[in-house]
Amino acid sequence: MTIVSAALLLFLILDPLGNIPIFLSVLRPLPPRRQRIVLVRELLIALAVLMIFLWAGKHFLEAMHLRQESVQIAGGIVLFLIGIRMIFPRPEGLMGEIPGGEPFIVPLAIPLVAGPSGMAAVMLMGSNEPERLGEWSLALMIAWGLTAAILFSATVLYKFLGMRALTAIERLMGMLLIAISVQMFLDGIGTYLGLPKTI
Repeated sequence: MTIVSAALLLFLILDPLGNIPIFLSVLRPLPPRRQRIVLVRELLIALAVLMIFLWAGKHFLEAMHLRQESVQIAGGIVLFLIGIRMIFPRPEGLMGEIPGGEPFIVPLAIPLVAGPSGMAAVMLMGSNEPERLGEWSLALMIAWGLTAAILFSATVLYKFLGMRALTAIERLMGMLLIAISVQMFLDGIGTYLGLPKTI
C-alpha cells in the first residue's frame, strides 16, 4: 500500500462529507468564533488518538495477546457496518443520538472523526508494517488535513452542494468502504489460513 492509497483509505474512513450535517447540528448553538475553537480542539484530539493507535497499536496487540489477523478481520467487519450505515442511514445519524451542549471529545472527536474503524485501520497499518510508521503518519496527516479543511468549510459546502449531493457522495463513499472492508476481511482470512494474497 502506498502513502496515497493509505491516505485515501483513511480519508474515506474519516468520512468528513458524511459528518458535515452532524457537525453543523452539534455546533449550531455555539457562537461562530466558539464553533471554530471547538472544531480545532476536537480535530486535534482525534488526530492525537489516531496517532497513539498508529504508533502503539503493535504493543497494544502484544499486551492483549491478539493476532494481527484478528484486528484485520474485526476492522473489516466494522468498516462494513459503517459502510452499510452510510448507504442506508438511520434517522438518528451514523453514530446514534448526539447529546446536547458543547461537545468535548464525544461525539465529534470520538467516534465521528476517530471512530473504531479508523482506530482499527491505523493500528493494523502500524502493526503490519512497523518499519513504515513514518509513511503511515504522513498518510494519516494528509487524510486528517483534508478532513479538517472540509469540516472547516462545512457551511459553505452544505450551501453549495446541498443535502442531496452530500447524501449521494456519502453513499458513494459507503460503497467504496464496503469494497475495502470485504478486501480487508478476505486478506485477514487468507493470512490466517496461510493463503497468498491475490493483489
